[in-house]
Amino acid sequence: FKDMYKQAPKVEAIHAGLECGIIGEKFPGMAMIIIGPTIKYPHSPEEQVQVSTVDKTYKYVLKILENIQ
Repeated sequence: FKDMYKQAPKVEAIHAGLECGIIGEKFPGMAMIIIGPTIKYPHSPEEQVQVSTVDKTYKYVLKILENIQ
């Protein structure tokens, strides 16, 4: 992330990740992370996504996939 965007990613624990919870039940002990765009006011009528972070996230995921060996 730092190489691509010249800044550290924002890392925080949040109350989310339904998919990781489901997968984690099937594969106990598996290490997982969730990445995604910036979302404000999640799970509310005012929920918003910071559009500029969607493209950044997409490009970063592509870079991760390119580097999987």
